[in-house]
Amino acid sequence: MNAPNGAESGKHGHGASRPIRATRGLGFRLAEDWRHWGTRRFFSSTPSVNVARLCYLLVCEAAGVAIALSTKGTGVEVSVGMGLLGGIAVAGFFIFMESLMKGFTLRGFSTATFGLGVGLMCAWLLTRVNIASLLDLAFRERILAEESMGEARADLLLNALRLAFDVTLFASLGFIGAVLALRSNRDDFAFIIPYVRFRQDAASGQPVVLDAEAVIDGRIPAIFRAGFLHGRLIVPSFVLEELQAMAGSSSNLPRQRGQRGFECLQKMQDAPDIQISIHDSRSIMPEETIAQRVMETARLLGARIMTANDNLTKMAKLQGLDVLNIYELDEALKPAVVVGDRVRITLVRGGKDEHQAVGYLPDGTMIVVNHGAAAIGKTVEVTVISTLQTNAGTMVFAEFN
Repeated sequence: MNAPNGAESGKHGHGASRPIRATRGLGFRLAEDWRHWGTRRFFSSTPSVNVARLCYLLVCEAAGVAIALSTKGTGVEVSVGMGLLGGIAVAGFFIFMESLMKGFTLRGFSTATFGLGVGLMCAWLLTRVNIASLLDLAFRERILAEESMGEARADLLLNALRLAFDVTLFASLGFIGAVLALRSNRDDFAFIIPYVRFRQDAASGQPVVLDAEAVIDGRIPAIFRAGFLHGRLIVPSFVLEELQAMAGSSSNLPRQRGQRGFECLQKMQDAPDIQISIHDSRSIMPEETIAQRVMETARLLGARIMTANDNLTKMAKLQGLDVLNIYELDEALKPAVVVGDRVRITLVRGGKDEHQAVGYLPDGTMIVVNHGAAAIGKTVEVTVISTLQTNAGTMVFAEFN
């Protein structure tokens, strides 16, 4: 299901989406409305969060009124007004805490919960060996040595020390467990639970984060339909802003690239077999480079990166992220031409030497034909005699059969 575009729902959501045109106005609208697009299908838009906050506030106020009415006629009677203020105060505190956790996803919450559980389990095991009894050995005699301290008061103080020790132990190990879990990756979890692998649903696949180069390339729908790629496509909001900056450029080439990017986004949104959404990336530091923000988004979402940028590919691989480079896929799918193969090509121009002619295979591979100058403009059959690998690709030399 596509993410909603502003107030409208996506094509695969509820309601009908308004057709998007690849114009400068489209780019401005998308860049302005990206914060209304979410990566999650449900409860991700700002209106949904505001409705949840309002419901929580009403529940807290109702609880405050109920507490006030239950104390009526008792020694600790609370007025209805104080109950309402108390409910508002509690709701305001937790809503404020929730607003500080905008970058904390459900994935992070579940991971932290797992780590918290491991930490609490370790703390509970330590309490089973009566580690708190060390407090008795260390402090009982010293406490009883005080003239004003009796046996009963000494037990009371030691119990308070044990309680404080247990609370500190559980809180500390729980905190350490949660932090370690948040810093870990899937391989670390697989090491802890050897027979459990955290996998995406086979029907949806692992999410794929797109950068501007991959969007502008325009071949992603074809790669999807060919079955080489599965999963939900995610376009970070800063990539949308980058495309908007290109589309609004005074230079002709960047403007055309930006408009092409919006056209490709429109095609992907309209495709019934592609799930695409815009990710709200405001929690990622804006002072970082675009490449760093793309990698941070992929790391946060546990997603792969699809790009046509060689530098981003190298940086992401060095940091252990999964990267899909469109150009690498294109190179891998080119048919290998070996010595002795017979190919049929059209000679289109002369070569470096006077007797040479040049033709091209359908994938763009250049073939230099010796003694082919007289056949320029004709389609001929030639035999490969040698190949040369260059930075620009493979150069093939051939002769007439």
